[in-house]
Amino acid sequence: MAPRAPLPVDPIAEAKRQWVAHGWTDAATGMTAVTSIIRAQQLLLGRIESTLKPFALSFARYEMLRLLAFTREGRMPMASAIARLQVHPTSVTNTVDRLVRDGLIAREPHPDDGRAAMLVLTQEGRELVERATETLNADVFVEPGLDRADTDELVRIIARLRKAAGDFADPRPLPDPL
Repeated sequence: MAPRAPLPVDPIAEAKRQWVAHGWTDAATGMTAVTSIIRAQQLLLGRIESTLKPFALSFARYEMLRLLAFTREGRMPMASAIARLQVHPTSVTNTVDRLVRDGLIAREPHPDDGRAAMLVLTQEGRELVERATETLNADVFVEPGLDRADTDELVRIIARLRKAAGDFADPRPLPDPL
């Protein structure tokens, strides 16, 4: 599919103009911020998904493989994966089912909890995620669309938004040694 031509006007700026014209001035800036973030997410996800397409991976499948590849032994409890990915358990289960079906991960019984499952990265999954990561780094992450200073500032701003929303807390300081 050929890229479409840029719109002659920024629809988010036009929406802000309409918000102000309708008397919602106090909400106009917030609406602009929220819709700008959502649109940026759509644009970035589109780049990621097209980069991952030759690997037959969605971003959700890639994230699961990468998470497992970051562990020492390529394994972790399903509950830990759900917590770290910050995704609804049903979504993680669906992603895991597809990865198991494709032979990229395996489910094993948890050694200490008979009700829980361990997710285990297969060699095929490890090789695929390494190739996909190289391509994502080169095609998306090295140049996300902003220069380094703007990228760093954007990450700091969004981190403040996430923290204020309760997405994470600052790590507790370590106790002084005895």
